[in-house]
Amino acid sequence: MYLFFVKSIKSCIFTPVKQPINDISSVLQDLTAELQSMRKSLDSQYTEICRLNRNTQAQSQEIRSLRRGIMERDKTIDELQNRLSKYGQLPKNSKNSSPAPRGENMKSEAERRTQSLRRKSDKPVGGQKGHEGTTRGKTENVDEIVNHASNYCSCCGHDLSAIEPVLEYSTQEIDMPLPKPVIIEHRHYARVCTCGHHNRSQAPGKRGGNVVTFGKNIQALVVYYNVVQCVPYERLQSMLETVFGIEMSQDTISNILQQAKKKAGPAIALIKEYISNSPVVGFDESGCYCNKRLDWSWIAQTVYYTLVFRANGRKGEVLEDMFGDALKNMTAVTDRHSAYFALNFISHQICLAHILREVQYLNELDVKQQWSVNLQTLLREAIHLRNQNPDKIIDTSPWLIRLDDILSQCVEHLKDDFRRLKNGLIKWRDYIFNFLENPAIPPDNNASERGIRKLKIKQKISGTFRSDQGADAFMAIHSIADTAWKGKQSPFVAILAVLQ
Repeated sequence: MYLFFVKSIKSCIFTPVKQPINDISSVLQDLTAELQSMRKSLDSQYTEICRLNRNTQAQSQEIRSLRRGIMERDKTIDELQNRLSKYGQLPKNSKNSSPAPRGENMKSEAERRTQSLRRKSDKPVGGQKGHEGTTRGKTENVDEIVNHASNYCSCCGHDLSAIEPVLEYSTQEIDMPLPKPVIIEHRHYARVCTCGHHNRSQAPGKRGGNVVTFGKNIQALVVYYNVVQCVPYERLQSMLETVFGIEMSQDTISNILQQAKKKAGPAIALIKEYISNSPVVGFDESGCYCNKRLDWSWIAQTVYYTLVFRANGRKGEVLEDMFGDALKNMTAVTDRHSAYFALNFISHQICLAHILREVQYLNELDVKQQWSVNLQTLLREAIHLRNQNPDKIIDTSPWLIRLDDILSQCVEHLKDDFRRLKNGLIKWRDYIFNFLENPAIPPDNNASERGIRKLKIKQKISGTFRSDQGADAFMAIHSIADTAWKGKQSPFVAILAVLQ
């Protein structure tokens, strides 16, 4: 066996090659090229693997971050749910959730803090039995008479034109002619005196000025509609052209308002003087967007006068700059904004309407407690006593004793809203019943809120004032119009008088 294996090897080694190998170099080159190609493929695959590893690590880190965020969110939700658990009895409404006030149900709307203080009457809706109605009576000053008579018999068709008609009854129709602007041309002549002097009735307008202007009635109408009726420039421009046939640019409307503000300067100064000398003045403030900036509109008003002005802040320095030392002679009727109590007023009266609205909210927040109910009864009895005795000086001592008894009661077992109201009333205790001692002091600040409401209506319609000059003009003219309304005069007539 061994000899056979050896012979086989020898035969293999010494067997001559029938075909010689001459292309070994080319084979080696092909092998080298193939190896290089395989190496490049391996390198690219390694690079791709590294990229995928990096993406995997980034995604793993992002997943860990999201998990941490979810854990923190769950923790925050648990904390918020714990904090809101005490409000579990309240349904969602416009105060604690996203629904708009008009989308609330009746119960949610009734529990809102800003609900009206008026109590529901047991009387039926509409006109009451025994109510004496009124109708418009006919006037004797008739501008035009139109006669109506039948010319033919409605039964037989006979001609009735020759028969004298008999007046049976008459009616009156109130109408107005279609408005049409009246164009007045003013011709200015000159007279040359024997001395050679050139005399004019008035100096001509500036060079380049308009030769066509608008009269006082149209100017007063523009100011009235924009300020009193809160009609924006674009709609006012359309109304003037559609109804009155007057083409007017928005720049002209703005110029008319600025001219009205300039002419109202003496009247505004007089209103400010009267308010400064008044013993009782109501104040209020509200946000006012002007030229994409939040400013503050302020109001100072009495029974007969209203002054509205703009400021860039809500601090008490605004009133100090406006009225100066006159503040120390005033009794301020305000809400509980801290800026008013930092000023040197002679006394204060806080608005009881604000307190009663909060009390009504507390009554419905917890129907089992009696603390807010007793407070509501006390305040309403005091207001009723003042209404029954409008000119009487009433001693406040018994009322303060009853108030102190209510404020001494513990409300810690109730919700935080009760505690906050109690602490506020303790702080402003001396300014609650001042209206009983002085008949000239009102128990609420509703007059100031009504006076400044016009600016909120303007803001809801137009969104903002475009310029500081436009805002100041609106407030100045509104002061004139509201003062005229308090004096039972026509705001339009007052504006017309300012423009004369």
